[in-house]
Amino acid sequence: MTSYSKEVIADLVAGTLPWPQTRRVMSAYKDDDRFFKYVAVLQDRVGWKDPILLPVSDHLFICQSGDERVTRCECGHSFGDYRKNWKLKASIIVRNTEETLREIYPNSDIPDPQWMEIREFICPECGTMHEVEAAAPGYPIVHDFQPDLEGFYREWLGKPL
Repeated sequence: MTSYSKEVIADLVAGTLPWPQTRRVMSAYKDDDRFFKYVAVLQDRVGWKDPILLPVSDHLFICQSGDERVTRCECGHSFGDYRKNWKLKASIIVRNTEETLREIYPNSDIPDPQWMEIREFICPECGTMHEVEAAAPGYPIVHDFQPDLEGFYREWLGKPL
């Protein structure tokens, strides 16, 4: 089985790995410790010490913070308990008029604001946009997922959390 170094994984995450090597890494079977190397690379990139347990997206993580597990932005901002919908603590831009939709669709058709709005979820501390939803006006903010951290570590990674 092929195994890649933490440095190769770091280049992959940074987008600096040459395409032929990126393709080989993506196509090959994953090394048993790939997840842990990936998390170590992410941990090196952040300016805080709370251990990353699970990446949620490129700049959003579930971390162990003291006795709590929280959703944290790469900048360090905590959105609170990972089991709760982090989006409810984000800054939210709702695009629900022709004018605001034209800001992101200047030269194309736009959705009908009576049928759809675009919600942008942004870190209130650093301004990173973490997610975008397209939903019917009035539809509740979607809680994407609530991972079973213990089960993931035990059953998929074969290690205790």
